[in-house]
Amino acid sequence: MIAMLVFKEKMKLFYSRFEMLLIPVIRFTLSLVTFLIISRNVGFMNRLNSPVILVVLALACSIMPYGIAVIIAGGLILAHISTVSIELTLILSVCMLMVAVLYYGFQPGDSYLLLITPIFYILKIPYAVPLLVGLSKTPVAAVPVGCGTFIYYILQYVKQNAGVLTNDASLDITQKYVQIMKSMISNKLMMLMIVACVTGVLVVYLIRRLSIDYAWMIAIVVGAIAQLTVIFIGVYIFDVSAPMVELLLGTLGSMLIAGIYNFLIFSVDYSRTEYTQFEDDDYYYYVKAVPKLTISTPDVKVQKINSTKARRNGRGDMER
Repeated sequence: MIAMLVFKEKMKLFYSRFEMLLIPVIRFTLSLVTFLIISRNVGFMNRLNSPVILVVLALACSIMPYGIAVIIAGGLILAHISTVSIELTLILSVCMLMVAVLYYGFQPGDSYLLLITPIFYILKIPYAVPLLVGLSKTPVAAVPVGCGTFIYYILQYVKQNAGVLTNDASLDITQKYVQIMKSMISNKLMMLMIVACVTGVLVVYLIRRLSIDYAWMIAIVVGAIAQLTVIFIGVYIFDVSAPMVELLLGTLGSMLIAGIYNFLIFSVDYSRTEYTQFEDDDYYYYVKAVPKLTISTPDVKVQKINSTKARRNGRGDMER
């Protein structure tokens, strides 16, 4: 445990020392991974699949807010899909505009969640996002998580139905719009995952704010169970197929990631909890104080002793 605390303090010291350099690197990496995922799943426009273009866009995003990266990612998605289906492009444009008005009009600032959520789906650990968001954000952050889930399943829909969307010339424009909307709305697995993610965020947020010992760890466990419960109920009611082994392994991995985050951000010593109370003219205050688990990093100094000089001095003393 002491070694882990020392490692944590070294990480905090390293980040505080190189924060100005690390933030652009993190933004560049996150943006580049997002653009590569888009290119791999819906890379229908070959000119936009060039690694040079993707790296240049990621470099531009590294010095800009995350909102700019989200806008560029949305533009790439629409540009790729426009080569497959103009109808789907228009529908997605309207959906993205609604998301922008809904989210940025009320709670801007968590745009990176729109980028992270599809990445975690690709890594098969999407259940970690609601746990981390519930531990660190407010319930409003469930909006970008749900929107990121929507974007992931739209990418999957286009990837799986690209041939049908391109070659379906037997239907008129109205029928195409109706068919695409039905396909998107009838995606029960997408709706189920959105409900599970929102439930996870709300459950974790409510529990971690309780004044109980180990509230964050309890919130992680209960939040993971809540997501599994919603998915199991949805699979039973809506007859949706979900790989159970992948689901369980992804949940365990997500809990591990959330536990690491808990250790790095909220490691406290409940054995030294103190309670105090005081008052002013209007209120009585009852305070529970829990000290943080901290340890100073060892400052080891190695002093070299010149053995040759020491021997000479010793011989001189003996001659005297």
